[in-house]
Amino acid sequence: MAFNHLPAGAHDAFGPLSRTPVTHSVPMAHTHRPGRPTPPADPRPTPGTVLHRLSRGPSRAARITHTEHLPPREGRHAVWPDRIRTDVVAAIEAAGIGHPWEHQAAAAEHALDGESVVVATGTASGKSLAYLAPVLSALADGAEAPNGRGATALYLAPTKALVADQRRAVRELAAPLGNAVRPAVYDGDTPVEEREWVRQYANYVLTNPDMLHRGILPAHPRWASYLRALRYVVIDECHTYRGVFGSHVAQVLRRLRRLCARYGSDPVFLLASATASDPAAAASRLTGVPVIEITDDASPRGEVVFALWEPPLLTDLRGERGAPVRRTATAETADLLTDLVVQGVRTVAFVRSRRGAELISVIAQERLTEVDRSLARRVAAYRGGYLPEERRALERALHSGELLGLAATTALELGVDVAGLDAVLITGYPGTRASLWQQAGRAGRAGQGALAVLVARDDPLDTYLVHHPEALFRRPVEATVLDPDNPYVLAPHLCAAAAELPLTDADLELFGPATHDLLPQLEAAKLLRRRATAWHWTRRERASDLTDIRGGGGRPVQIVEASTGRLLGTVDESAAHTAVHDGAVHLHQGRTYLVKHLDLEDSVALVEEANPPFSTTARDTTSISILETDTEIPWGAARLCYGSVEVTNQVVSYLRRKLITGEVMGEAKLDLPPRTLRTRAVWWTVTEDQLDEARINPEILGGALHAAEHASIGLLPLFATCDRWDIGGVSVPLHPDTLLPTVFVYDGHPGGAGFAERAFHTARAWLTATRDAIASCECEAGCPSCIQSPKCGNGNDPLHKRGAIRLLTRLLSEPPPPDQPAPPHP
Repeated sequence: MAFNHLPAGAHDAFGPLSRTPVTHSVPMAHTHRPGRPTPPADPRPTPGTVLHRLSRGPSRAARITHTEHLPPREGRHAVWPDRIRTDVVAAIEAAGIGHPWEHQAAAAEHALDGESVVVATGTASGKSLAYLAPVLSALADGAEAPNGRGATALYLAPTKALVADQRRAVRELAAPLGNAVRPAVYDGDTPVEEREWVRQYANYVLTNPDMLHRGILPAHPRWASYLRALRYVVIDECHTYRGVFGSHVAQVLRRLRRLCARYGSDPVFLLASATASDPAAAASRLTGVPVIEITDDASPRGEVVFALWEPPLLTDLRGERGAPVRRTATAETADLLTDLVVQGVRTVAFVRSRRGAELISVIAQERLTEVDRSLARRVAAYRGGYLPEERRALERALHSGELLGLAATTALELGVDVAGLDAVLITGYPGTRASLWQQAGRAGRAGQGALAVLVARDDPLDTYLVHHPEALFRRPVEATVLDPDNPYVLAPHLCAAAAELPLTDADLELFGPATHDLLPQLEAAKLLRRRATAWHWTRRERASDLTDIRGGGGRPVQIVEASTGRLLGTVDESAAHTAVHDGAVHLHQGRTYLVKHLDLEDSVALVEEANPPFSTTARDTTSISILETDTEIPWGAARLCYGSVEVTNQVVSYLRRKLITGEVMGEAKLDLPPRTLRTRAVWWTVTEDQLDEARINPEILGGALHAAEHASIGLLPLFATCDRWDIGGVSVPLHPDTLLPTVFVYDGHPGGAGFAERAFHTARAWLTATRDAIASCECEAGCPSCIQSPKCGNGNDPLHKRGAIRLLTRLLSEPPPPDQPAPPHP
């Protein structure tokens, strides 16, 4: 029997003002009503004092597993390169920024030299100004050109909110330059009557990769004058371009470079990233050009106190298979937000789901009403789906101090300049250290002191992190993983490129080595045709419609409200069986719907609005077969492998769980067809002798392998920039292809996303962390904090916690595999 685990399918401000550098801990900002004089800051408590008040009482104090103190840092000034125009420097000074930080000046110098550069520094370090200074200077130079349009620039961001904020910031900064800088947004919301003006006259076009893919590149003849003059391409928050989405964006950028070359331009790429591991390599893989990295953050920073917080086990509740239940991170965060608001501490609580954001704000408001009814009105939720004017009103209220507490999704992590916060609560590890520091960095701007608290979810990775703080504070952030050569990603972009301009042999190197093998397959599929020396698109439909760069391929399933016929949204075809099956709970813009019927033939899910007291989790069965082993290396008597696999999965039922406690209320059967996925996987085998030495008998073998598989999936996001929902796993006591006990972990995307490959190359450190996470959990026989999974297709049965620890310990006692150094000791 196989046990499986199936995957589901702000910008910074310009930087702290360059005035007196901070050299000591600064008291937290005082909260005041708009229009009143700012009271003195002295009475405000320091971050350490605020944390002490939060943890008063023996039960609260025990929940803090670690406190990290980051000392204040003094800023280091520089001067702008003399090639930056004096009127641009004057405009920057008029914005209150007297001198750049060293990293800003260095980035501008590289840009002016025609070198692509990535600035990977902390939140609020002024990355926007680092690229805006050379961009504005070039645009102003171009405005003085006697003939032609002058220089142009392109700005790309992953979200519309970030694009809108950047336009506002650029307009404010460039106002003294008059008509020399003409910024304009070009996305799906741009009115038709404005689009022609943008194409003809805007010299700083702000958009997203989706619009570049579908709207700009296919219509390149109409953008000819703009592309011919393209000097700079700014890619903001480039660390978000990872996995399959990042791989698609990488190919979109190659198509952009190809068309620019056709019109005679060779733009310089300027990238901004949160702190990342090897940002130059990641940026080069994304853009396809050599990139210089700047990682030495010269901006000042106030004192930061960072606490790791683990909610307690609930003694009166039992979960699946009788496992102990831990208090939810959502409930714990709501309590902490309540306490911070009572203290007058301006706080944002980050939570991953829209429903979670609403829930935290509602709970906090109810509890604040018991203390002071006026305080309840000073807490709100902020999430995607709100109207722009609603979001701006919330941002203004938070800035002014009218709002003291905000429960927000990651819509606030990117794209919104939130200044003056005192504390940040992070509800569950956000998936990567880069995102963790991005969210924590929202507090303590302009040299203020800041408190950050990570509240652990009932999850193996969160449990590991709160008991192994060195994994957060002593290790670099993750490498950004993407695979532009994935044939499932590359193929539709080759078609799109051929539709834009026929593909020639000279283009093949641009798109990567896999191109040569794919072109004959695309010709056989009657998508491309070779004529003379070039490949041509043969269809009438738009080639850019072959793929959704944010989706997993296939025809998306439309989610339709049954009573009105209104289209609520779509879900990727690959995720439909688990996300919108009959009876599933579906969330949309803060409202809850129940799926009445999933019509696979017409790709429609009919839903009706409801408010059930439960969530749903799909159950499935999965088998896996090895198609090709790319690499196989010995690990003592064991083997570690990486290659191509075919996964066959069938959703067979779903569970209903109580919202607050996660208790299982019941299970319902489903009748859905099996689905297959060809992807990439890492797998490891063990021998009979190793099992004997680990005291793993046949009765517990399946449970030990299954537990190790679950926990390893939970820990992989620590080593690759993925979410546990991006990956799946299967464990088999005797696999027909290996004839040995085998554990597989695979990418949940056709053709792979690079996550399994990253796991292969970091296997020893990854599985060491897995063993430690299981061993450090205080439960007796396994729980969601260590080996139980919320998406296990087998109902978390069988699982054997102690067997998994012994099995992994035995495997890790072998000498490291080739190129697999032993991980550092904590």
